[in-house]
Amino acid sequence: MARWLAGTNDVTQLFLAAGQVPDLVNLAGGLPEPALWPVEDLARIAGEVVRADPQAALAYGPIEGLPALRDAIARRFSRGGLNLARGNVLITTAGMQGLDLLGKVLIDEGGVIAAQAPAYLGALDAWRPRGPRYRPMRLGENGCDPATLMRGAQFAYVVPNFSNPTGRLVDLAERRALLAAAEAAGTWLVEDDPYGTLFYDAPPLPRILDLAGEGGGEPYDGRVVYLGTLSKELVPGLRLGWVIAAPDMIRALATAKTGADMCTGGLVQAIALRAFEEGLPERILPEVLALNRARRDALLAAMAEHLGDAFDWQVPAGGMFVWATARDPALDTDRLLRAALDHGTCVTPSSVFDPEGRDRRSIRINFTLNAPDRLHEGIRRLARAVAAIR
Repeated sequence: MARWLAGTNDVTQLFLAAGQVPDLVNLAGGLPEPALWPVEDLARIAGEVVRADPQAALAYGPIEGLPALRDAIARRFSRGGLNLARGNVLITTAGMQGLDLLGKVLIDEGGVIAAQAPAYLGALDAWRPRGPRYRPMRLGENGCDPATLMRGAQFAYVVPNFSNPTGRLVDLAERRALLAAAEAAGTWLVEDDPYGTLFYDAPPLPRILDLAGEGGGEPYDGRVVYLGTLSKELVPGLRLGWVIAAPDMIRALATAKTGADMCTGGLVQAIALRAFEEGLPERILPEVLALNRARRDALLAAMAEHLGDAFDWQVPAGGMFVWATARDPALDTDRLLRAALDHGTCVTPSSVFDPEGRDRRSIRINFTLNAPDRLHEGIRRLARAVAAIR
């Protein structure tokens, strides 16, 4: 077996498998509420696109994606000075493939990545085979200097909208500073944005991609590489995402995609295109926001009741997660995960978001999957697990 396999963790498999345990309250995954999925619309659209153009839906397609879908995404994200064309867009098999392809294109073995810390587990897993070294960017903390951290890095990686795992929103000034740092360092800035529509308390901030396009020019040829996905604004099972970047980067990623899956499925691309044309994501968004906001508030109330003496946390203004840090530095959240499973609930420990696995003091808690009563019960069980390991 390859050496990199020795450095993997089993937490993702553990909490996905935990979803099959009867009566377990799963607070670990980043899972949306299935009741919000527009099932009838998607079923109708699937039938229509297959009958209307079976060649596009069912045959092999272009490596870069269906031209009409690439055009639709370019139009969807063009605004202000940001002018996008088809050559700026690559369709991927979910957002995760974008991360994987970037690893293949940008990371030399042992290369340096300047990554927002704590870092998304999926990105760490995608890049693990390349054996990168990480410079953690602890945005918002005193002493964090992105310009210095990006210097000599093969790229920088951030999730500015409600970071996974912390739920932190990177403010506008920080976004401008990140862009300036990347340009000064002459490195790529990867903006991963799965939660960009999930603002609960205020209007959305400009994407870093938007800021990079302020100077105008067509086609876009800047240093920001933007990753998007349908998983959080429509349904996760379509496994469809996209990369928006300079044309040279898109061509390089398409070359890497050739050896990965040759093309993303035509049927899911045709469904996504029709969903965009009909405004389906925009139609369901108000209900998604209302439900997620209520569930966030329910989770926070339950945490205040049952965990207030053990953890500290911030209120996330959007996204899917609350990040809680133990007041007692001796509380090991890897141990807490096992205890929580014994008590019928599941959370994600902070060690999996640390490339070195040393941070064992925090937990990520999801609030979008469970109804308020189940959230309360899950937190009550978690509090009992905390008491059991103290």
